[in-house]
Amino acid sequence: MNILVTGGAGFIGSAVVRHLIQNTQHHVLNVDKLTYAGNLESLSEIDQDPRYQFVQADICDATYLTKIFKDFKPDAVMHLAAESHVDRSIDGPAAFIQTNIVGTYTLLEVARHYYMSLSVEKKSQFRLHHISTDEVYGDLEGTTDLFTETTSYAPSSPYSASKASSDHLVRAWNRTYGLPVVITNCSNNYGPYHFPEKLIPLVILNALQGKTLPIYGKGDQIRDWLFVEDHARALYCVMTQGKVGETYNIGGHNEKQNIEVVQSICKILDELQPRRDGGTYAELIEFVQDRPGHDLRYAIDATKIANELGWKPLETFETGIRKTVEWYLNHLDWCDRVQDGSYQGQRLGVNIS
Repeated sequence: MNILVTGGAGFIGSAVVRHLIQNTQHHVLNVDKLTYAGNLESLSEIDQDPRYQFVQADICDATYLTKIFKDFKPDAVMHLAAESHVDRSIDGPAAFIQTNIVGTYTLLEVARHYYMSLSVEKKSQFRLHHISTDEVYGDLEGTTDLFTETTSYAPSSPYSASKASSDHLVRAWNRTYGLPVVITNCSNNYGPYHFPEKLIPLVILNALQGKTLPIYGKGDQIRDWLFVEDHARALYCVMTQGKVGETYNIGGHNEKQNIEVVQSICKILDELQPRRDGGTYAELIEFVQDRPGHDLRYAIDATKIANELGWKPLETFETGIRKTVEWYLNHLDWCDRVQDGSYQGQRLGVNIS
């Protein structure tokens, strides 16, 4: 197949592209705007492969996107292009509205017109796979429930609200126009090539530099952690085997409090790269004011994708977090290069006055 991947230079998108090139025979076109979090170095392992192409483009540009569809003739679209950081959405929600809502609408319209031009045979093969987040479901505070595919939407942040909106648009284009779509909602991803503003890479790099490790509130927020390469496998599974019009939740079966995550990282660093002053990395932990509107707990029920499509994660949190820490220790030069000066580990999401 010809698979068009939007946002393929981002964290999850690059993992998807690497998986497609390394483990399938498909041709891949990566369409990415290359914002601060998009980095082509994340694709250095595969960027010379003749089945891989890259085009720098904004998904809000309907004219250019139409040309891309016409030239590449995709059999499937995997839509990962999005602004994705909650704290940044608090500081500047406009970019999230533009990319996540307007961009998704633009992509849907271009894909719809392209789909209508296809032969009957090609139409039967075409899929648009929209990749979303469990944050659209809101907060599970005070319960032991899990998010299922039928959980009502209750987004808390500008980021999650923009992703909820894009999910609704995708479903509407399926029901109203017959565009063949599948949707996935995933739990928190971690792993190699993660931009250092997110919790796990930020803690690793701050610790190595002897900086404090800021923990929001009491650190008792619970997330289900999913290794990014497991997620890439799941996305390919849904794109190729999922039923049109269906939603699939993807989780790692790894519920952890934020403080547990940070403590796990500290212990691995104590073992692999002890502090020169003889102290422990956990001594750098500092509790700070919580994020506005911070959800306490997310947890995914991934029974549907396991039962219907046969996908389960290969990594436990313990194996995945060790692989992640080891990767960052071996790729500190990558971290230096992707932090181009626009972000130096400062706290975001507190400028709401």
